[in-house]
Amino acid sequence: MTDLLEKAVETVRRMPPEAQDAIAQAMLDMAQVDAPSEIDPNHLKDVLEGLDEITRGDIASPEEVEAAFSRFKA
Repeated sequence: MTDLLEKAVETVRRMPPEAQDAIAQAMLDMAQVDAPSEIDPNHLKDVLEGLDEITRGDIASPEEVEAAFSRFKA
């Protein structure tokens, strides 16, 4: 285990159990790079709409993405 991962685990140990479980699940999901992720049924409609937009080529240009992210820069 790397020093950074050990530090992260120690930090998570001090969190409430619900937060620990959420972080653990995210780590497991990320570790399964080639495995399909389950989609929360509450988000399925949005995911399907997003996939339809991609299929139609209805995606943001690099300039639009940069403009969106620039709103979050300090």
